[in-house]
Amino acid sequence: MRWDDFRRSENVEDDREGGGGFGIPVGRGGLGIGTVIVLGLLGWAFGIDPSVLIGGAEIISNSGSSYQQPSTPPARRTGTPSDRTGDFVAAVLGNTEDVWGAIFRANGRSYRAAPVRLYRGGEEGGCGFAQAAMGPSYCPRDQRIYLDTSFFREMQDRFRGCSGKACEFAEAYVIAHEVGHHVQDLLGTLPKAQSAQRAASSRAAANRIQVRVELQADCLAGVWAHHSNQHWNSLEPGDVEAALQTAAAIGDDWLQKQSRGYVVPDAFTHGTSAQRQRWFTVGLKAGTVTACDTFAAAAL
Repeated sequence: MRWDDFRRSENVEDDREGGGGFGIPVGRGGLGIGTVIVLGLLGWAFGIDPSVLIGGAEIISNSGSSYQQPSTPPARRTGTPSDRTGDFVAAVLGNTEDVWGAIFRANGRSYRAAPVRLYRGGEEGGCGFAQAAMGPSYCPRDQRIYLDTSFFREMQDRFRGCSGKACEFAEAYVIAHEVGHHVQDLLGTLPKAQSAQRAASSRAAANRIQVRVELQADCLAGVWAHHSNQHWNSLEPGDVEAALQTAAAIGDDWLQKQSRGYVVPDAFTHGTSAQRQRWFTVGLKAGTVTACDTFAAAAL
């Protein structure tokens, strides 16, 4: 991925020196620790903040109160980090801001960027505690993306053949997916989906809504890649394949087979490997938000 010419975003909050390393939160409101751990692992698969999923599960199961009220995040250093990892995050974030700013302006709207909070181990934010084991996450309550940069090392360990330059576009796809959730938030799609989940008749029905949310974010990541390549010639040979490989490795069916040996479709929250690959490709080829209407699609 060619990212050296990208504008560096000033919306990076670097708290890696102040990471607290908080412990795994125990179940609350009736949810067992096993459920919390499963939801946390699903959060690893490039979704919105796991506390939102946990809160939704509590609401659906009528097991008690929703997730905790957000605390006010303390002030953090902002700007462009000086290390290579921080510079990469700032470059990709800046490019997503330029792409989505142009798309919003073309549709008569104003794009408000989402800050990225870099941390190590654990971090208190608008949706409670973000943890490294949960992977990157978007918190709709404070409209921030939380990212423990050790996740990139985990990617290199998890995905064979992914190292150095070969991993860069896959890593950028991860960031773009979380920015996709922010775009959904700004467009009103995410609040409507969360409202529909709360009104759902069952957990399986709520999960089906969540799948459409996640697949749309994959598609929006593809829209970003389309415009980034069109204006900055940012894609290199093998980049798209790396992103598709990443999407395949985080499909619900693949993750469930790895963890339990069989697949439970009603428990899907992010979509199958094939679905995630398909919707990223839809966005990449079409380059339009309208092409990403997973809620209107009869077949995912």
